[in-house]
Amino acid sequence: MKKDFFRIGNSKLKSRLIVGTGKYKNFQETSKAVKESGADMVTVAVRRINILDKKKPILTDYLNPKKIIYLPNTAGCYSSEEALRTLRLAREMGGWKLVKLEVLGDKKTLFPNMIETLKSTKILVKEGFKVMVYCTDDPLFARKLEDFGASAIMPLASPIGSGLGLQNKVNISIIIKQSKVPVIVDAGIGTPSDATIAMEMGCDGVLINSAIAMSKKPILMAKAFKNAVIAGRQSFCAGRMKTNLFGIPSSPSKGLI
Repeated sequence: MKKDFFRIGNSKLKSRLIVGTGKYKNFQETSKAVKESGADMVTVAVRRINILDKKKPILTDYLNPKKIIYLPNTAGCYSSEEALRTLRLAREMGGWKLVKLEVLGDKKTLFPNMIETLKSTKILVKEGFKVMVYCTDDPLFARKLEDFGASAIMPLASPIGSGLGLQNKVNISIIIKQSKVPVIVDAGIGTPSDATIAMEMGCDGVLINSAIAMSKKPILMAKAFKNAVIAGRQSFCAGRMKTNLFGIPSSPSKGLI
């Protein structure tokens, strides 16, 4: 398990837990939670979190981008044009080419607009970006994103920030089986046990923000998610026992006294 790395684009990650940097009380809490999570990668909402203006509190003072991978994302974008502009600015500002694409289609559910997402993915890949894509749990759309060159498929477990956990295990299982790029469950995870289930299903990783940041004790919750992801991955690699409709004795039935 010590050599159980996974790759996204040109990045080699030890931790299969990716964490967000939004919704925390301050950057100090963000930094402590990320450290406790053991994550190698953090998502950064370019439109919302200060990463350049040194006159204000700046995230890079608390999370060293030389020691942890920054993943710029397009949170809050509702069109391909907005998303493309945001990520092009991120590349100009920080040289980032590995990015997370998120194009929303509805302000109430925050479900992704898959037409705009597909359009954006195709353009970004042509421009040399390595694109991790937030998407619905539709296997057909997931396959199309991979065909367009996505570096990772990121289906939602349930609506962003809902904490409802995995609502469609069947579709996500199909996406895992058909995909040749990493599959990372993104959005809707509520508890560490949700993350364990996702990893036991064979997901390559999970992305968590609200479930950690909005908990009563974010630092402790970050550690809980770290352990949950490790346990789920170990369980998947170990291979679970087969299920049966009837009981099977734990002890041998031959040679009884």
